Amino acid sequence: MTALNRRWIAAHIPHQGSMCLLENVLDWSEQRIVCDALSHTDAANPLRAAERLGAAIGVEYAAQAMAVHGALLAQSDAAPTLGYLTSVRGLALHVDRLDNLAGPLRVTAERLSGDTRLILYQFHIHHGERCLIEGRASVVLDAQTL
Repeated sequence: MTALNRRWIAAHIPHQGSMCLLENVLDWSEQRIVCDALSHTDAANPLRAAERLGAAIGVEYAAQAMAVHGALLAQSDAAPTLGYLTSVRGLALHVDRLDNLAGPLRVTAERLSGDTRLILYQFHIHHGERCLIEGRASVVLDAQTL
């Protein structure tokens, strides 16, 4: 079985280098993906501003988990396709920042509905048992054809 680690993730989503925020795929099914991330503690994280990583950046972590989920469902080694986050709803930030949390974040995205062009996900980001961020996001797939 192929290790679904950062190397695999970077090969299957458009985000490269330090913009590839996820570390591993821990579990996945047709409806759900669970990943972990360590990049929130990296002082070189490209999404840091004013020497901190604000909690709203967690939406990008969730979006990358959604992209990885799409790549897993596609079951193809083709080049990653572009998707766009078109809306975020019901966003709840239960913390102010992410960079002051030691240890991995757990990023979960669950597909609520969708078709071949538009998908609605619900997402959660946890640190241990504590929920840090939650919300829903819609994604347009194969966006380069728009």
